[in-house]
Amino acid sequence: MLRVRQIKVSVLNDTPENIENSILHKLKINKDELKSYTILKKSIDARDKNDINFIYEVKVDVNNESFFLKRNNNDIVFYEEKSYHFITKGNIKLNKRPIIVGAGPAGLFCALVLAEEGYKPIIIERGKTVEERVKDVNLFWEKGILNPNSNVQFGEGGAGTFSDGKLNTLIKDSEGYGKKVLETFVKYGAPKEILYLNKPHIGTDLLQNIIKKMREDIISMGGSFLFEETLEDLVIENDKLKQIKTSKNLLDTDVLVLAIGHSARDTFTMLNNYLTMVSKPFAIGIRISHPQRMINVSQYGKYADILPAADYKLTYTAKSGRGVYSFCMCPGGFVVNSSSEDKALAINGMSNNKRNEDNANSAIVVTIDSKDYGTNALDGIEYQRKLEKLAYQIGEGNIPTQRWYDFKNNIVTKELGKIKPIYKGNYHLTNLHEILPEYICHDLIEAIEYFGSKIKNFNNDDVLISAIESRTSSPVRIIRNEDYGANISGIYPCGEGAGYAGGITSSAIDGIKIAQAIIKKYYM
Repeated sequence: MLRVRQIKVSVLNDTPENIENSILHKLKINKDELKSYTILKKSIDARDKNDINFIYEVKVDVNNESFFLKRNNNDIVFYEEKSYHFITKGNIKLNKRPIIVGAGPAGLFCALVLAEEGYKPIIIERGKTVEERVKDVNLFWEKGILNPNSNVQFGEGGAGTFSDGKLNTLIKDSEGYGKKVLETFVKYGAPKEILYLNKPHIGTDLLQNIIKKMREDIISMGGSFLFEETLEDLVIENDKLKQIKTSKNLLDTDVLVLAIGHSARDTFTMLNNYLTMVSKPFAIGIRISHPQRMINVSQYGKYADILPAADYKLTYTAKSGRGVYSFCMCPGGFVVNSSSEDKALAINGMSNNKRNEDNANSAIVVTIDSKDYGTNALDGIEYQRKLEKLAYQIGEGNIPTQRWYDFKNNIVTKELGKIKPIYKGNYHLTNLHEILPEYICHDLIEAIEYFGSKIKNFNNDDVLISAIESRTSSPVRIIRNEDYGANISGIYPCGEGAGYAGGITSSAIDGIKIAQAIIKKYYM
């Protein structure tokens, strides 16, 4: 097989016939010489707004492959399959079922791999099943009634369930982990095109059913789920895990996977009594909303109406030296109230699969580190919490919102302009300077004015911003060794909450790696 790159097809003529013709042209062969091809990757080349093309990378089966490889063409290379494979089981008998805390992507994929290999994991989730969780989230958005254990942050599927469902990651995938994640999502109902799109996404609406099917399959293989049950303490003897205490049970186990997510603050506080933990840098800021049509025109020009909803990625280094960047950009989506604590408010972005709402939104965040919040392991959490409580107070329980013109001039917004909020949860017009530290405000103003030179009208007076975007990543890292274990034998920190991932795909990959580490050591 050959891997053939840079197959160019006009967005105006994106048909299987034209893709095939472009492959033939690239290889300089006739149609009868091409046995078959499979799309490996599809992206958009929009550098020239007058000539936008899809760029394909394909796996090709032709006769006499060596002839093409001798051409020494970097676009035509030998295709090497990156396939995930199971590993040899360890030689230590595991007498008690492994327990996984957290049913987000890290926990679910760890559980799935363990279940596939016969380890019958027990998954503990403080929230509810995804079906019941959706009801609680909608009740919160509509009436402001918060369930602290079943919300946008907590419950089956994790925080990523109420997001855009982006699956792209910067992780190098030399061992096929990412491919397994995508193939697993497709197996449980995701669109097949996520296997090759350059920036794949699923969307909140489709993720919910996928998660349910994953749970059902894990149960069919002997796994168990304990919903509405919270990890409360550990029982340790001679630096080895013996039991865990939950809000409902005392459970024996030799293996505990901590896939707790980035918002399990009470759990972090408890774990800090036993595990080696450190604070880690993260970022805070605002979420900015523009008309999706404006972003499409800026990115695609005359092709704006025929291409999918456009996204963007922006970065800037402020004069202060801090990084400012876009994060979790949601084309055609919603700004959502993602609070998980009483009288504290945090926000996020969310899109459905079709990304067909009128506004695009993205976080614009500023990097912070220990010099801003302290050096103790839990100081970053307290920094987040302080600002979230202030956001709740200033927003009177609703999402604090402001026009861009008013924010850069430090005045209260009295009325909105042409851009209207597309939010899940109510909003309150105010001045975000009353919430965000002044050094954050200063760098946001500097950066967003600069971004206006990159995307036309990005800094339009009527652009909406809202606060506070504070849950960009975990503010702590639970230290683990080269075998993925913590300082207490039998405990495996996992995923975004433990500080080893940043998004759905990387969290899922880390869950798979933790499962492999357990399998490599134990048999059952």
